[in-house]
Amino acid sequence: MFDKKDIMLLEFALLMIDEAEQVIERHESVYEALNDFEGKNAILLNLLQIGEKLNKITSELIREKIPIQEIYSIRNRITHDYGGVDLYLIESILIDEIPKLKLTIEELIK
Repeated sequence: MFDKKDIMLLEFALLMIDEAEQVIERHESVYEALNDFEGKNAILLNLLQIGEKLNKITSELIREKIPIQEIYSIRNRITHDYGGVDLYLIESILIDEIPKLKLTIEELIK
């Protein structure tokens, strides 16, 4: 159905989501993970990688189902202003948006 490369990019994004979830689970909450320097750095790297990989997707159908521009915008914020990243925004994204993104990706790669 989709190009093999696009599927691989989706699978990589899913892996990054899973890794972020593991960091959060280890710290017992998003808040605690983001207030630990290793947890924060790991999660921000995961989000950066998600944005980078999803932006490379070529399928218009996938791009219609995933808010790639918004995700890539977060990637740019992390990349270009690492020290100034709004952790409240990141916390909100992790709680509200990442679970939806995970479900969408899982549905696309079924």
